[in-house]
Amino acid sequence: MTPAGSTSSAGDARRRVAAAMLVAAFAAVLAAGLGAGVRTTFGGQAAVDEPQYLLTALSLWEDHSLDISDELADRRWRDFHDADLPVQTEQLDGGRQVSPHDPLLPVLLAAPMGLGGWLAAKLVLAVLTGGVAALTVWVAVRRFGVRPWLAGAGTAVVAASPPLAVYGQQVYPELPAAGAVLVAVAASTGRLGGRGVALAGLAVVALPWLSVKYAAVAAVLAVLLLWRLARAGRSSGRRAALSLAGGLGAAGVLYLALHQLWWGGLTAYASGDHFVQTGEASVMGVDPDYVGRSLRLVALLVDRAYGLAAWAPVWLLAVVALGALARRRPDGWALLALPVLTGWGMATWAALTMHGFWWPGRQVVVVLPLLLVALLWWADRVAGPLVRAAAALLGLVGLAATAALLVDGWAREITWVSGFELVDDPLYSWARVLLPDYRGDLAVGDWLRHAGWIVALAALALVGWQQGADRPARGRTTSGSTATDDLLDPDDSNHSHDPDDSDDSDDSDDYGRPADRPALTRA
Repeated sequence: MTPAGSTSSAGDARRRVAAAMLVAAFAAVLAAGLGAGVRTTFGGQAAVDEPQYLLTALSLWEDHSLDISDELADRRWRDFHDADLPVQTEQLDGGRQVSPHDPLLPVLLAAPMGLGGWLAAKLVLAVLTGGVAALTVWVAVRRFGVRPWLAGAGTAVVAASPPLAVYGQQVYPELPAAGAVLVAVAASTGRLGGRGVALAGLAVVALPWLSVKYAAVAAVLAVLLLWRLARAGRSSGRRAALSLAGGLGAAGVLYLALHQLWWGGLTAYASGDHFVQTGEASVMGVDPDYVGRSLRLVALLVDRAYGLAAWAPVWLLAVVALGALARRRPDGWALLALPVLTGWGMATWAALTMHGFWWPGRQVVVVLPLLLVALLWWADRVAGPLVRAAAALLGLVGLAATAALLVDGWAREITWVSGFELVDDPLYSWARVLLPDYRGDLAVGDWLRHAGWIVALAALALVGWQQGADRPARGRTTSGSTATDDLLDPDDSNHSHDPDDSDDSDDSDDYGRPADRPALTRA
């Protein structure tokens, strides 16, 4: 029998985790919801690619079709965009016009767009962002052993800061994709039973349907999950790996076949007006300069306008966290690090530009929650109290940026795409002094700043690497049973832990985290 005190303690622990999740979700929904009232450009509440997603959602609701030719002809965009829309669609057979964007986001937004219009669609995305924040807390606590109060507070601050607060209401697939990545990681680091594997597989399949640009991250997640299943050392694990590989292969074939049928090519870009002459692969550039694009390895973090650290300098500490994570290698570490590196690499070498008509950081939002989990793990399990205090101060800079952007945005002095650098935020002024401007040809001063940041970031990574060797992690970070794990795979007799797992039930803490064991080094 379970002692009454243990049951009560476990219940209190679950309530603390739930409270932390609610705090993070509330902060994310509030920041994103307030941002929905800020115009994307001076010409529209929704602009750039957003109208394409909204019109497709409206067509799905009203016509049950991806064809937006009638919505374009009837100028249905006038509810949220003042001027004429830029042409994005090429006319297909029968006069069809299908937006050159993958359809899962419009599917998710069809009902809110049909029933409540553009604002309802944006507010639904804000609520979804709250779910992503809550799941980030859960993964940090349940899978990587972070204390609930730190996971909740840290996630709340970062989720309410740029870029997550901005993309929390922008009609783009970035935050839904980040949620799918988190679901895949949560399921892959838990019980590897039927429901958990199926959930991870569905999340992987969803990513390219949100956008083909997420296919590389999806592939890495799939390979890591298959690797964990194959290493289970059981025939059931190998059968599950074969079944998953077959299912993912079939899903890939179906994706290509339906895109050929609906868009006339292997990707949604085939229906794009911009790619008629140069082909759908030219979305990555007609003659890309991969050496020149390598500057983005640093620029994505420290560009004066489009770098993550310009608006939320706490992301600089993620470099330290990754260094410590790579050195200490807690259980599941590769499911954080490798998708992050893949997403960063895609933003560096595959994306046409990092300086587009969007809010900064768009190309890496899909992996930022994983980077945040790594940052929370480092802050709790590696960093000392003074470093945590410094991280909190850096986090507050991001909150101040959100507040300033909202004030100026509601006053229509800036928008999410136009003029945001002119925000009345005195803390942002540091970016103009310390950060390089990577737009166009770099001036001598920008080259010097670039070199300085290469040295600084390398030093931060080295600090993290050294910290990772200082002491063992306080405990293994996966596989305690909770209600959420039971939802993923309720049949204890059928689930498959990793090959080296021993009995989880003997020495775990109240959050299901096995206490006082050295961290495992598996992927």
